[in-house]
Amino acid sequence: MKQAQHDSLYEKTIATKKIYDGKIISVQVDDVELPNGHTAKREIVKHQGAVAVMPITEDGKLIVVRQFRKPLERSIVEIPAGKLERGEDPLECAKRELEEETGFKAKEYKHISSFYTSPGFADELLHLYMATGLVEGECKPDEDEFVEVMYVTLEEARKLHEAGEIRDAKTVLALFVMENERLNQRL
Repeated sequence: MKQAQHDSLYEKTIATKKIYDGKIISVQVDDVELPNGHTAKREIVKHQGAVAVMPITEDGKLIVVRQFRKPLERSIVEIPAGKLERGEDPLECAKRELEEETGFKAKEYKHISSFYTSPGFADELLHLYMATGLVEGECKPDEDEFVEVMYVTLEEARKLHEAGEIRDAKTVLALFVMENERLNQRL
């Protein structure tokens, strides 16, 4: 949701220069007028948006995937996730990504939250869902996607986080949600 231009913190765009237009992101540099009348440059990453899914088994385990992440030059453990296609409904994307990465389908999906991943430089909005009533099927990862599916308890996930294996924001948030659900005895 965009703020009204009369907001006292609003930065008016004076000019936009496209730097890169790729398959997943585009990058632009905006010249902006600051609230005090001065000007500044803002480097902005534009992204279609994404979804992430917290698949919870009947016995309370979280299904995660270990995946190599080139920007980090290492593998990390994450909840299943993927980018939205243009015009795609986030729930439909969540269903697709869960099946592609883990082979599971879910009988129930609950929207947990939608949040900006890095609003200081990107407009990516990520939609987080909890999936329950899981039915096992066949994993169908994308051609360039290699994942290892894992089943972890909340305690095991905490240890993975402490060991630096879980470091992405969506998965850390999922652990907080699981902890909250457990505290409220819903898991």
